[in-house]
Amino acid sequence: IQVIFARGTSEPAPIGTLVGPQLEAALESDLGGQTLSFQGVDYAASVAGFLEGGDPQGSQTMANDLTNAANSCPNAKIVSSGYSQGGQLVHNSAKLISSSVAARINAVVIFGDPDDGQAVAQISASNVDVICHTGDDICEGGDIILEPHLTYGEDAPAAAEFIVSKL
Repeated sequence: IQVIFARGTSEPAPIGTLVGPQLEAALESDLGGQTLSFQGVDYAASVAGFLEGGDPQGSQTMANDLTNAANSCPNAKIVSSGYSQGGQLVHNSAKLISSSVAARINAVVIFGDPDDGQAVAQISASNVDVICHTGDDICEGGDIILEPHLTYGEDAPAAAEFIVSKL
């Protein structure tokens, strides 16, 4: 299983602290002995990138990471995931990948999605899980970080269950 994960704005590379490590741990637990590769997208994660609708260079990097996973591991199950601005990268990268790469993505999970309500291009809605908390201004199209936007780590176990159900 190959997870390509984009962290949120201002989080430390490679997978941040608020969601990435929790999701990785939950998946390791749920997958038992299956091989898991959990890769962070190498991008700036700056406020400017968020305000642009997701860092353009990071979006291309994520598209490249997904393409590389599909091409180099023909039997791998692929997951595209992100938190906050990372969710913008998930949306943007889905528009940049080929249809053959998109067909290889088993599951998409977005936490605190700034693009909440928008479909993920080329991915069946049944394979997409968008998690937004009540009161999260980011999910409502705003730009204010409130407490509900900082607690998505608690949703990692349910997200991992969703991912495993799509493998």
